[in-house]
Amino acid sequence: MTTATAETGIDAPSGAATEPAGVRGVPAIVRERLRTLENWLDPYSWLVTAVIVAIATILRLYGISRPNKLIFDEVYYPTDAWDMLQHGVEWDPENNGPAYVVHPPLGKWLIAAGEQMFGNTPLGWRFPAAIAGILMILILIRVTYRMFHSIVLAGIAGLLMTLDGFQFVLSRTSLLDIFLGLFILASFAAMVLDRDHYRRSLLRQLESGQRRRIVPWWMLAGGVLFGLACGVKWSALFFLPFFAALIITWRVQARRSAGLPRPVLSGILGGLGWGVLSFVLTAVFYLTTWAGWFLTDTGYYRHWRADNGLSEPPVLGALLNLIHYHEQAYTFHSGLTKTHPYQSWPWQWLLLGRPVAFEWVTPSGCGASSCASEVLLLGTPILWWSFLPALVALLWLAVSRRDWRAYAILTGAVAGLAPWFWFAVADGRTMFSFYALPALPFLILAVVYVLGAAMTPPDGMAAGSQRTDRQIIGAVAVGIYVAAVALCFAYFYPIFTGQLIPYDDWLSRMWLDSRWI
Repeated sequence: MTTATAETGIDAPSGAATEPAGVRGVPAIVRERLRTLENWLDPYSWLVTAVIVAIATILRLYGISRPNKLIFDEVYYPTDAWDMLQHGVEWDPENNGPAYVVHPPLGKWLIAAGEQMFGNTPLGWRFPAAIAGILMILILIRVTYRMFHSIVLAGIAGLLMTLDGFQFVLSRTSLLDIFLGLFILASFAAMVLDRDHYRRSLLRQLESGQRRRIVPWWMLAGGVLFGLACGVKWSALFFLPFFAALIITWRVQARRSAGLPRPVLSGILGGLGWGVLSFVLTAVFYLTTWAGWFLTDTGYYRHWRADNGLSEPPVLGALLNLIHYHEQAYTFHSGLTKTHPYQSWPWQWLLLGRPVAFEWVTPSGCGASSCASEVLLLGTPILWWSFLPALVALLWLAVSRRDWRAYAILTGAVAGLAPWFWFAVADGRTMFSFYALPALPFLILAVVYVLGAAMTPPDGMAAGSQRTDRQIIGAVAVGIYVAAVALCFAYFYPIFTGQLIPYDDWLSRMWLDSRWI
């Protein structure tokens, strides 16, 4: 039950009359339930962040211009980006007119920024991807620290992504997926910050006894970031219902933790207006990514209505033309079933059933009779083969512990993978393993959660001589696992970077034989 203070009208939390009083009259149990990370400026956490990001930066930028040519789908996106610098839109030089493309422009604009700085060169078109990959690692470290309040687990999360061959190769190749992964992760980070902000604001209300409007700045920022994610690839929309459900659930839980009345109804309706505004920001910033198309008259379908004898009023006509463009592009995607030697199905991705060869040549000069050079999009096997067990363990821990972090991680992983299973079964469209990139941070967080559970006794961590055998054994096991991932990454490094090696050395790395060849 709840009681209302006559002076302010705000409802006091349930149990306020029986629980021990906390600071400013707020029961200690309520303060604990609403507790968030307070020492986010902890210098040691930022030192760990800086060291890992520095390692990731060196790895991703060193030798980034090799191979010194366009590889795999780089034949599309850097070329489109360079044309956008010249014409404002993608261009078809053969017809000297606009090109028909089926992905939104933002990823190509980001590639164009690198080309503007370094020219139409491998460094120019790959540098933005490297920056995006590095920023993903930075954000993952800080999100992990905020969720787990542990510098150790935050450092492990950053190291695992740094040493993942899948993210590493995409960070050194000019494809769109690394930018999509960055904005999806950034959107999730904004949601976590919004959760903390909402809880702190509720606690301040309880302490002051006054209702104050909670402006969810981070939720609005998340809407902006999600609009940018959609501006890279439409598959970002897979995350929309899952992320929206998370935000609503966190608000309901926060109000229930505060002991406020009608937590479900007020948690949903109380932030409905802000939620609508967040969706509006998503749409506005998505449309902003099409600025080059809107501001020129040469974009594909830019004047489709006028060209077909239909009215084309200002602004509205352009929007209707863009809608037609989207309809045509969606039809293309949904009907894309052409086979490809490196295509794979979602149930193969976590098993590394069919990696993608971005580059393969057999030159001479390695000191052996037969040589090989390959850039293979392959996750670090020890890491990736631990994802499925980690997800199973995480599901069990989520049910047994009722931990919001476990459910949040599972939600992100499901959002990034499950829709592809649907499309694989429903229409059998052509898919590739790099579609899983947006789910990768959540898969790594699943591993980190399980590792944290393995080295944390049920009664919590202890220090010094109070450490238990469980804690020591768990820490050693986690250390061995991380070291094994690092060694595995080092072993596969030559085929992540296209190094020239003897053919036999290359073949020894094809652990699944024909599935990897």
